[in-house]
Amino acid sequence: MTMTFPQAVITIALVMLGTLLTRFLPFLLFPASRPTPAYVRYLGQVLPYAVTGLLVVYCLRSVSVLRAPFGLPELAALAVIAAAHLWKKNTLLSLLAGTATYMIMVQVVF
Repeated sequence: MTMTFPQAVITIALVMLGTLLTRFLPFLLFPASRPTPAYVRYLGQVLPYAVTGLLVVYCLRSVSVLRAPFGLPELAALAVIAAAHLWKKNTLLSLLAGTATYMIMVQVVF
């Protein structure tokens, strides 16, 4: 079922409004003239680590260590990510190296 023209216009307008709201609301709620609340600073410190942990769990949720290849591509990619990050402290380099390792392991080795 396709949208009518008015429905499409309303949908686009609502998406634009939602995008603008999420972009400008923080500046309206927390202006530069006032100090940032403590709970917002706290969330800014802990949420990146929480999200990273959540993404790792999400990515590894379907890995089976009881069936071949026994999670070896994922383990190798995690090891390369950790080693590259400890070595160079560059997130982009770590992710690219881990992704390349995983893809080579899956496409060529296993």
